[in-house]
Amino acid sequence: MNIRRRTALAAAAALTLAAAWPGAAFAQKKIVLGFSQIGAESEWRTANTESVKAAAKDAGIELKFADAQQKQENQIKAIRSFIAQKVDVIAFSPVVESGFETVLREAKAAKIPVILTDRAVNTKDDSLYVTFMGSDFLEEGRKAGHWLVDKMKDQKGEVNIVELQGTVGSAPAIDRKKGFEEVIKADPRFKVIRSQTGDFTRAKGKEVMEAFLKAEGKKINVLYAHNDDMAIGAIQAIEEAGLKPGKDIIIVSIDAVKGAFEAMIAGKLNVTVECSPLLGPQLMQAVKDLMAGKSLPKRIVTEESIFPMEVAAKEFPKRKY
Repeated sequence: MNIRRRTALAAAAALTLAAAWPGAAFAQKKIVLGFSQIGAESEWRTANTESVKAAAKDAGIELKFADAQQKQENQIKAIRSFIAQKVDVIAFSPVVESGFETVLREAKAAKIPVILTDRAVNTKDDSLYVTFMGSDFLEEGRKAGHWLVDKMKDQKGEVNIVELQGTVGSAPAIDRKKGFEEVIKADPRFKVIRSQTGDFTRAKGKEVMEAFLKAEGKKINVLYAHNDDMAIGAIQAIEEAGLKPGKDIIIVSIDAVKGAFEAMIAGKLNVTVECSPLLGPQLMQAVKDLMAGKSLPKRIVTEESIFPMEVAAKEFPKRKY
């Protein structure tokens, strides 16, 4: 067989293979995912980052990772950089809800699909992102509220609550406040007497709780913290003020990180509502599905539980974050 005929037959075979498996010709091309993380403000966020990095490695996806250090301008820069690098998919956890419309339009114009993880954005045009995967923050606030109402059902008189909010303008801070208030407003005994941001950090949680204690002292019956790290910071402030956290002040928080379980085992935290950071595998599956031309639901909700102090010792060994 001459060389020309052999070449022609090889080309024909390659075309047949490509027709049978349209993706075969591109099988060697690695999917590139650009991921912009909020920062490293809490145990939860660190676990979330580790989950994304490990899952990308396991899935054989090339991950371009950017840490926004809790600044929206850094996040917008990172997304623009991903667009310039022509990544296949962009995913990010928005620092705050608003102000992303312009950069999302730029991604859409570049035909790069966007996945929101953990937090939502506030936009009039929801075609600017493919899906939002993560927790139902409103429901987390409601769970915290229902637990508290049940816990205090036999208490006589007013229930004075101080609230440590998450980052101002962020989806979890907005929704966890709203969901909690929705439940407690049915009972006039429950009153939020102080509410201030602790930026989801341990240090700020301690600092703000110190201010709450100076202003309200023994009037405080309950602390509702939008995450465990702020609650753990606040526990230090309560102890330094000579009070017993978990007894003198009932503490309700959200995330269910290992640190919260340790505080519950020590009797210093009463309950934590789960918000799972382990979104990596789910995210990589969504990226692969997108690249394979599959359509995704607009909302992918994570399944989660609630852990009161009484079950902490039993559940602690099972915790992955």
